[in-house]
Amino acid sequence: MRKDISHFQVDGTTNGATNGHVDSGDSYSKNLNVDVLLVGAGFGGIYLLHHLRKLGYSCKIYEAGKDLGGIWHWNCYPGARVDTSVPIYEYSIPEVWKDWTWSERYPAFPELRKYFEHVDKVLDVKKDVAFDTRVTGAQFDQISNKWKVTTEDGKTARCTYFILATGFAAKRHFPDWKGLDSFEGEIHHSSFWPEHGVNVKGKRVAVIGTGSTGVQIAQECGPEAKELTVFQRTPNLSLPMRQRKLTREEQQIAKDHYPQLYKDRLTTFAGFSYDFVKKNTFDDSPEEREAFFQKLWDNGGFEYWLATYKDMLFDMKANREAYNFWAKKTRARINDPKQRDILAPLEPPHAFGTKRPSLEQNYYDQFNKENFNVVDIKSNPIAEVKPNGIVLEDGTLHEVDVIALATGFDSLTGGMKSMGLVNVNGQPLTETWKMGTFSYLGMTCNGYPNMFFLYGAQGPTAFSNGPSCVEVQGDWIVDAIKKLKADGIKTFNPSQDAEQEWRRKVTELSDKTLFPGTSSWYMGANIPGKPREQLNYAGGIPLYDKECRDTLPNWKGFVTVTA
Repeated sequence: MRKDISHFQVDGTTNGATNGHVDSGDSYSKNLNVDVLLVGAGFGGIYLLHHLRKLGYSCKIYEAGKDLGGIWHWNCYPGARVDTSVPIYEYSIPEVWKDWTWSERYPAFPELRKYFEHVDKVLDVKKDVAFDTRVTGAQFDQISNKWKVTTEDGKTARCTYFILATGFAAKRHFPDWKGLDSFEGEIHHSSFWPEHGVNVKGKRVAVIGTGSTGVQIAQECGPEAKELTVFQRTPNLSLPMRQRKLTREEQQIAKDHYPQLYKDRLTTFAGFSYDFVKKNTFDDSPEEREAFFQKLWDNGGFEYWLATYKDMLFDMKANREAYNFWAKKTRARINDPKQRDILAPLEPPHAFGTKRPSLEQNYYDQFNKENFNVVDIKSNPIAEVKPNGIVLEDGTLHEVDVIALATGFDSLTGGMKSMGLVNVNGQPLTETWKMGTFSYLGMTCNGYPNMFFLYGAQGPTAFSNGPSCVEVQGDWIVDAIKKLKADGIKTFNPSQDAEQEWRRKVTELSDKTLFPGTSSWYMGANIPGKPREQLNYAGGIPLYDKECRDTLPNWKGFVTVTA
């Protein structure tokens, strides 16, 4: 069966999920006029909609998909689940969490979709969402002081405030391998996986890419496939998830502490329930260090990455100690020497933790099965795709029936650059950001008055727990809009100097760490031709929140125009 992927390459093509909505009501008006228009109905868009409606603002969300949930609407590939444990990975809104419980520590996508159904039931979100609505153009009109926003299906909206909540992984990345569209089997990008699933039983499966998506697909499909081959460019330095079932009773008891838990998560570097310890790697003896590493390892999740010694991401010798322990634990699980050296080499492929680790349940154990293999495509890259399989540079043909493209996203900037944003001078954002990313606070852009974005470029985004980042930024945006009204300000616009200073700060914070030495999507290095730069604020959530809060009293860095 030939599966043409050309129709998958248009961002926003549906994966088949439905919510049964009817295109009716003012959300779908051909000429919408509101106080606030948001783009994206995931964690960020819903959080802002809820809080701005409470203040009396008329708000609508344009959502390209068919339902709420953002990434959890689009992601339905085998094994898709969150890598942050609950209840850290959820809203701090009491009316949402008080009647909700989870079935396991790291929920999979079906349960996350049910969570958003619950959010809708409690907050009545969908009445103010236009689904199947893709923004294709937006520019601020300086005469009316309103945004004019156009959509793929011919709608035009006007709004005072325009907020982009599209998330950091809004634009899929497809490799440009020769012959990709000639493949006669099934081929799917992870974010366009068919809602009804893909039958891999008795089939030869190729998983291309070893980010968290590739690891999850391989884990899930391996037991059913006749043969599964992972095509790996860079080893994923995966950590043990330590998944477990949760009872309703234990969660209900814990809810007495939720208000404090949600306050405390905003005091940590990455918005989790744990943080780096206040000592360096070599402050401990080798025996103490081994015991400490083992404790973090046994706890599972990201503790080995984000609750470790405070110098791990700053000092190469300290980092090597973390890598050596990881390699020792991981290599012990892989029987075949050749596969062991590909998956967990003795020499680190990059500084540990400078690429986001995946959380695995039995990924490495799968390679001990005869039907599970790994191919190193860094030393022998993919040359082309044939109708019956994948050809490497040395001419080797791997015949396969199913190809899973876990090739990631044009992260952090791709989504905003693909919706036709144009500044007040008529320059598209794609041009402004062609040679590098410029924002102020990772939430505003010069030339785009009264526009905000969140969970995107130059914020704590990829270095944080999503809901924590969203709520810190969302609260600032809400408070900024409240203050704009209180101060009688019609428009506000960050200055170019403020943008330059913010970019300098983001770069300076990053340069103190080991991150710049690694080619990763954190640095934009996963997309050919994309500028290599730090795309995340590496100072941690508490410092970031302070930096943002300090701008509000006197609108530091902004040019404002009063009525």
